Amino acid sequence: MASEEQIRNYAHRLWEEAGRPDGRDAEFWHAAEVELNAESESPDAPTQPDQPNSTTIPG
Repeated sequence: MASEEQIRNYAHRLWEEAGRPDGRDAEFWHAAEVELNAESESPDAPTQPDQPNSTTIPG
């Protein structure tokens, strides 16, 4: 899971790349949060051994 600082920095970068539009801070925060957290949950990311694989179908 991404830290608040990582999200803030990435959201700021996204905002700047979009031309610094006014009034869209929540949109960029959400986009940064989703993207960074998706990266940390990718199949290539290490998982804790005591947690089941979320893609495993029981039975």
